[in-house]
Amino acid sequence: MNGLEVSGISYAYGSRVALEDVSFKVPTATFCALLGPNGAGKSTLFNLLTRLFSAPSGRIKIAGHDLEENPRNALSHLGIVFQKPTLDLDLTVRQNLKYFAALHGLSGADADKRIDLCLDRLEMLERSGEKARSLNGGHRRRAEIARALLPEPDVLLLDEPTVGLDTAARRGITDYVHDLAKQGTTVLWATHLTDEIRPDDHLVLLHQARVRAAGTASSF
Repeated sequence: MNGLEVSGISYAYGSRVALEDVSFKVPTATFCALLGPNGAGKSTLFNLLTRLFSAPSGRIKIAGHDLEENPRNALSHLGIVFQKPTLDLDLTVRQNLKYFAALHGLSGADADKRIDLCLDRLEMLERSGEKARSLNGGHRRRAEIARALLPEPDVLLLDEPTVGLDTAARRGITDYVHDLAKQGTTVLWATHLTDEIRPDDHLVLLHQARVRAAGTASSF
């Protein structure tokens, strides 16, 4: 199993249970929608997958690497787009990506080449010199996805990535990430919007802290 595997994960904020015995698998090169209403536990799960929180029990494997036993290797295979925007608005798109590249040990011509490639894939290369503040919501999201792809992750997590975007921007980003899965990236896409899910997508239904169903979307 080289995609993403979550086994027996539970988490609570004091007496409030956010996740209870959550388990599911996302095979390699699969688009998996994590569907659930606000408050279902999606963001808590993402915080655990990125090790912002530590799970008191259970196991998480990213591209075959155990997150608890070998966090450095596990996280090195992970790309993440959080729900809240994280670009520095006073930097240009390229400066944002160069800073992120440096954090991953990429610099010089290698970093520039990788940045150009990722921006071009998201149709953002021509906007690389613009400050993030000047971009609309859809283009900011594209820049964040390009940034997440810089380290060439095997697993890409996106937490409600289309919140606040118009219909055209939502469709463009959803289409692009589906294409990434077809090209070999394992994708976990958290959403509460059913129109972002395609019939052949893998689907995990999260409600009131528990996985209620999992399988191909067309089977529901």
